[in-house]
Amino acid sequence: MSMYPAVDEAETYAIQGHNPGGYVIPAPAVPNYGTSHPYAAPYLTGGIRGPLQLQRWSTGLCRCFDDPANCVVTCFCPCITFGQIAEIVSKGTSTCTCEGAIYGALALIGFPCLYSCFYRSKMRAQYELPEAPCMDCLVHFCCETCALCQEYRELKNRGIDLSIDILMHVGFARCIEELQ
Repeated sequence: MSMYPAVDEAETYAIQGHNPGGYVIPAPAVPNYGTSHPYAAPYLTGGIRGPLQLQRWSTGLCRCFDDPANCVVTCFCPCITFGQIAEIVSKGTSTCTCEGAIYGALALIGFPCLYSCFYRSKMRAQYELPEAPCMDCLVHFCCETCALCQEYRELKNRGIDLSIDILMHVGFARCIEELQ
């Protein structure tokens, strides 16, 4: 007999009430991780609707030329595209004009991606889209115009009217009311 009992032998002794030389057999424990992390976004775990069923983006990140008009607008004046996206994603609580102005001001200091990645995350939560191809802030930091074009196309492909004239007229009037 060796110094340490074989596993089967130790289990037999433990079952019979023997303590084989101080050898303690720990009881298997199921890990208890508690509730979800308090800072985890609620859309990551599912909820009332059941388990999370992520949908796919309708177009890829680098498919900017699927909508050439939006591609040109976004390349030369991304604050317009961002304003349109932000107004739709915020469900009208902010205006295209105001959000575009904030984006433009942040562009002057060189970090509009810090603001726009927030709206990408918000949009993903609303439409249960995956964080792809990488983290939202990284997508906006490395490919700001491509990310804005993708978000615009996603909303458009979901049947949302992103006509600039409608958003600008309604948004401009609401922005004026807010300032007064």
